[in-house]
Amino acid sequence: MNITFLLNGETVSAPAVPATATFLDWLRESQHLTGTKEGCNEGDCGACTVMVTDDRGTHALNACILLLPQLHGKAVRTVEGLATDGVLHPVQQSMVDHHGSQCGFCTPGFVVAMATSHANEETDHATALAGNLCRCTGYAPILRAAKAAEAQAKPAWLKTDRDYALADTGSDTSSPAPEGDQPDASAEAAAALPGSSDALAALLLEHPETTLIAGATDVGLWVTKQLRELPRTAFLHLCRDLQDIDITDDTLRIGAAVTMDRVLTLMEDHHPSYAAMIRRYGSAQVRAAATIGGNIANGSPIGDNPPALIALDATLHLRRGDTRRDLPIEAFFLDYGKQDRAESEFVEAVSIPRQPDRLKCYKLSKRFDQDISAVCGCFSLTIEDQTVTDARIAFGGMAGTPKRAAALETALIGQPWTREAVVDAMPELDNDFEPMSDMRASAAYRLDAARNMILRYFLEDASGLCTISEVTP
Repeated sequence: MNITFLLNGETVSAPAVPATATFLDWLRESQHLTGTKEGCNEGDCGACTVMVTDDRGTHALNACILLLPQLHGKAVRTVEGLATDGVLHPVQQSMVDHHGSQCGFCTPGFVVAMATSHANEETDHATALAGNLCRCTGYAPILRAAKAAEAQAKPAWLKTDRDYALADTGSDTSSPAPEGDQPDASAEAAAALPGSSDALAALLLEHPETTLIAGATDVGLWVTKQLRELPRTAFLHLCRDLQDIDITDDTLRIGAAVTMDRVLTLMEDHHPSYAAMIRRYGSAQVRAAATIGGNIANGSPIGDNPPALIALDATLHLRRGDTRRDLPIEAFFLDYGKQDRAESEFVEAVSIPRQPDRLKCYKLSKRFDQDISAVCGCFSLTIEDQTVTDARIAFGGMAGTPKRAAALETALIGQPWTREAVVDAMPELDNDFEPMSDMRASAAYRLDAARNMILRYFLEDASGLCTISEVTP
């Protein structure tokens, strides 16, 4: 596979690289660009942040879990490429002026994340930098530096990068199957860059063992932490039709390859509580890479996305070759690590019915930003004449799959919308779930937390914070 992209203003090619080569390793070992640091090697600390511009815009991404084929046709800036003719980028100068660097190890990642925010004219620096950790705890001067750089001029190279990314440099580079079973020797030959969902469907019929890679926020850790070999891969960023968002009077249809930063923006207008939860479950770097389809397809019992989609009565759209089928998203999760997905079948899209905004999402975790939930609860109740007429309630972290709380729903429907009725229904969660105890929470704590979430939903409605009985579509 021959990967071509723009790196710090120069077109570069990476021929014959393994499909699972990380951009961080390639930068440091092949290009000797060592400003980009390896910290956690799992997309948590931000020391490896690079700026990537594609046809959707400019994003900060974690180079440690960014695989080289994902960059085909894009423009990339590392910390070495921010200055122009010896003149520092405004955020670099601001870091100097405001003493933003202490030990300095995390500084390049902070600087690139700040430069990305500067390019996008973002001013919520705490959110933009939530994916960058400073072990010296030097956040105050870093935030002051980001603030001071806001009004400074953007570098001229931004236009060059954007022009390159908007050019039609990407194409379908699916490779034929290698002869025999030689995973090591054929690693690059067995990688594909399908240019559409049709090409992807055909590829999977021929090679159902193919690992699909969209954002690589999960698969990247298979490579860096589990040291897994992936003999055959397909990278999906050229499947433009899987990146569509279609809004009709009845439905929000979201393509499987839509990134979570775009889902967040969409949900701000339709279900703000869902958007707020997306803001927490991944950093800016992760949200710009992770896709809604990948988050669903990996079937994690602690994924925060499925409970919200279940509560919203979402439908999952699956495809195998030219055959498509739809199913309620809660039916997709069969058991721990097992989903209702046939060989060669892939997630094509998810659709959400347009509805009044009754949704509230509660994420309970030890750390506010980018932490795995102990419990994630999502609630959507319909209240008419102060009586519960419908309820959709789902939890993550309470079972081997994301799951509806059917017994709790039944206990609430038909009851008056009062604190007493809610409290009386809360014990039904014992019939819905038998959670496990682990490092994040005990089973008893999880059950208590889940019960209190439905009570919180009621109290927020009663106090006017969640006016579920008054909203309009």
